[in-house]
Amino acid sequence: MPRSGSRRRTSPVRAPRAAVALASAALLLPLLSAAPPAGADAPEAGSLQGQFARAAARHGVPESVLLAVSYLQSRWDGHGGAPSVTGGYGPMHLTDAVTALARSAPHHSDGEEDARGDSSRPARTEAPAPVPSADRLPGRLRTLERASALSGIPAEELRTRTAANIEGGAALLAAAQREAGLPASADPADWYGAVARYSGADDSATAATYADDVFDVIRTGESRTTDGGQVVTLPADPAVAPATEQVAALGLRAPAAGPVECPRTVACEWIPAPYEEFGDGDYGNHDKANRPASQSIDYIVIHDTEATWDVTLGLVQDPAYVSWQYSLRSSDGHVAQHLPLKDVGWHAGNWFVNAKSVGLEHEGFLTAPDSWYTEAMYRTSARLVRYLAARYDVPLDRQHVLGHDNVPGTVTSSIRGMHTDPGPYWDWAHYFRLLGRPFVPSAGPHAGVVTIRPDYDAHRPVYTGCAKAGEACAPHGSGAVRLHTAPDADAPLVKDIGLRPGGEGSTTGVNDTGARASTGQSFAVAERRGDWTAVWYLGQEAWFHNPRRQPTAVDGRGLVLTPGPGLAEVPVYGRAYPEASAYPAGVPVQTVSPLPYRLLAGQRYVVGGRTPGEYLFAPTFDTTGHTVVRGQEEYYEIQFGHRVAFVKAADVRVSRI
Repeated sequence: MPRSGSRRRTSPVRAPRAAVALASAALLLPLLSAAPPAGADAPEAGSLQGQFARAAARHGVPESVLLAVSYLQSRWDGHGGAPSVTGGYGPMHLTDAVTALARSAPHHSDGEEDARGDSSRPARTEAPAPVPSADRLPGRLRTLERASALSGIPAEELRTRTAANIEGGAALLAAAQREAGLPASADPADWYGAVARYSGADDSATAATYADDVFDVIRTGESRTTDGGQVVTLPADPAVAPATEQVAALGLRAPAAGPVECPRTVACEWIPAPYEEFGDGDYGNHDKANRPASQSIDYIVIHDTEATWDVTLGLVQDPAYVSWQYSLRSSDGHVAQHLPLKDVGWHAGNWFVNAKSVGLEHEGFLTAPDSWYTEAMYRTSARLVRYLAARYDVPLDRQHVLGHDNVPGTVTSSIRGMHTDPGPYWDWAHYFRLLGRPFVPSAGPHAGVVTIRPDYDAHRPVYTGCAKAGEACAPHGSGAVRLHTAPDADAPLVKDIGLRPGGEGSTTGVNDTGARASTGQSFAVAERRGDWTAVWYLGQEAWFHNPRRQPTAVDGRGLVLTPGPGLAEVPVYGRAYPEASAYPAGVPVQTVSPLPYRLLAGQRYVVGGRTPGEYLFAPTFDTTGHTVVRGQEEYYEIQFGHRVAFVKAADVRVSRI
């Protein structure tokens, strides 16, 4: 988008033409499957494909409808009987949040992070989110109970047996069709209303968006190998034309009206966060601003809520709490907007990032011992992010689409309290495929840059602490790799002196980001030995297993930086603030305080963008005195460790490798 000449923003590193060509080619590949070849054998009775076929026939549901609903919920995965982040079980995501909540163990930090992250005012820390009582859980979080009553299958079987779970989902769809007064038609187009009802949405727009997504899957087809090693195929049916008018008969409410800023492809309603004073000069729960006229929006930050939907909405409507721009519901992908995009939310724990970002909170809490996010939420989130990126010219890369766990602490004292969501179980590779920016090679073997990209489903590093400290989490796909001090799986993990100033080693804890690199993050290669690759990470060589036959990274090119001529090392910062001389009278100078890490001569780090030093001074409810301080000092954002960091442009030399 065109930008005012008075404002400057990060200059993203644009992908080389070869990378763009490869990405475009990847998008043109036949990702969606056609029907099985003529003469192929019928599905085996015990296969997952056969289980869908039998359940569909038994309950009179078109097989394509059953398969597409399941795909939108779970991508046909069973997750070993573990619940989703909102208590959904099995391929049909039958919800039993009562059981899931009883087994839950949140993965967030314990509330020490100051979500506002502005050292010019007192810290604003979060209270633990309350856990709702079972009798107050909405029906969409208790569908397993109803599936049990309809099918006669015990609840425990619906949770643990895949075939039973599919039967339960088919029973729910068939019941929705009957309750709508419609026959059990063999034509998928006649099931639009039943599919919308299956979403559990209480508003018509979300129910329709969910059904549209299901029928989009039917039209295009899908095929994949599930986490159980089974191939499931849904042949494409491009001619299906669903009876979309059926939603009107469901009696659902209209979404709350308001000044929503969402693409037409998502269901979005306005649930505003309060801007209120509540005593002693304190106020909440965000700051009024005028972005992008005042400051460019350069980042989109991905969070998970660590609370159920209703609790999340209650928290963001509390003036004494913190805030973010959007919340996304797991079961159906519904979106609630809380702040105008021009205003600044308190969500990332870093004031520089808050002032220049949009925050998306995804409903979820890390249930023990496993966790997963629905396809419905991934798809809605990706459409929303594409819209935001296009509106504000935010590059769709992992230097600008950050997890909360990639946001740096502002100063040394804040590093240990920074949050760790959405964590190692968020599927960044799948998310970026939905964004239309898959992580593909942009160079041949032995290039100078690598982008982390393990096979999410097959890559299952052992984490600890999901349910109990020190106890191994259940095996689970992950997009993160471990980083060692030597090319050996038995070598110690690299250390993060910011997290552990005493020099203790990193751990395999699910919340320990000290020796972790995640999918989409790019690093400069330091060395290669056999099946191992070393990258520059937190001022040291860090090795990860990257065998040629099962690579955990793709090769590429890009801009990297290193200390300038004659400099043995340069400081690393958690925020890009202006020099002292840039501050006008009445605005307190913010210390440009380096983090405890060392970026040494000879080391190289991938550049994310270039930005002027900026500081938003907004310490009071009255916005009259708010101002943006912009200096002459410029910074580069770099991928320094698991979190990004900043270095002064004057301290470094940039080159392309």
